[in-house]
Amino acid sequence: MTMPTFSGEARSRIARITAGYLARTGRALVPGSHDDPVAAVWAAPFALVAHGTEPDPIFFFGNAMALSLFEMDFSQFTRLPSRLSAEPLQREERAHLLDRVTRDGIIEDYCGVRISASGRRFLIRNAVVWNLTDDRGRPAGQAARFAEWEPVG
Repeated sequence: MTMPTFSGEARSRIARITAGYLARTGRALVPGSHDDPVAAVWAAPFALVAHGTEPDPIFFFGNAMALSLFEMDFSQFTRLPSRLSAEPLQREERAHLLDRVTRDGIIEDYCGVRISASGRRFLIRNAVVWNLTDDRGRPAGQAARFAEWEPVG
């Protein structure tokens, strides 16, 4: 999957994702040094997604692995309300997860079923979900990283 051309603002948001992960975990999101940190995040061997703070939050980022799992291109994914990444029966559980992240700043043990554009269901395990902040420390959304998933049904 070809990496989209990211604007300066988009690159700044991606930098906030990586900085927030480092600040909350003490670990680099993508270990090692990289000529282009955005390209490293895009091609990472794990799924990475992030949504904003809208009343019905919309994804603003998904890396290549995430887009493959959700069976969408970047343009489709970044118009998707994040609640629609879960089946209706899973949405209440997802809401509790987001409340827990809002309260605690991070969780590192989330498991849940997600659904792709074609209706394919997959279980994610041991997802790390953390709060994002802007340059002034105000809430800017939430991000999730997961490297464990398997088909369901």
